[in-house]
Amino acid sequence: MTPEEIKALVRTVPDFPAKGIQFRDITTLIADGPGLAATVELLAEKARLSGAQAIAGMEARGFIFGTAVAVRLGLGFIPVRKAGKLPVETIGIDYALEYGTDRLEVDPTAIPAGQRIVIVDDLIATGGTALAAAQLLRQAGAVVDQALFVIDLPDLGGAARLREAGIAVDAMMDFEGD
Repeated sequence: MTPEEIKALVRTVPDFPAKGIQFRDITTLIADGPGLAATVELLAEKARLSGAQAIAGMEARGFIFGTAVAVRLGLGFIPVRKAGKLPVETIGIDYALEYGTDRLEVDPTAIPAGQRIVIVDDLIATGGTALAAAQLLRQAGAVVDQALFVIDLPDLGGAARLREAGIAVDAMMDFEGD
């Protein structure tokens, strides 16, 4: 399946969550077996070429693609969780949202010092969550210099923010506009 065929499986929902927003919904992509398999295969190949030793994904949709890529490569998966979700002592980072703040946490004992971790997520928009995840993983001792996404919304500048932080960004597809 080509990237163009995979892109055709992403549904656009107008005016969600607010008027004027074109929401890119991956539900239709992950419900399509061949499309999901092809997406995971393409992401896994890019992660393999980058020298990944583990894959990290942010809650929640990053868990879908990140875990599948990790399994495909025979690597471990590092869940980057929302605050209060892990049952052990964690390290965390607060980061800015459009309206307010949020917090991400990881179990630092799951990350050996110097481990090369590739971030995998469904979508990069403003980059706030991905940048916070990269900073948190680095704080835990990981080397994070690659992030892979199914979708990039380039008009929102997230990929550029990650590149400024020394993280190479690759996305399977992009959608112009909001």
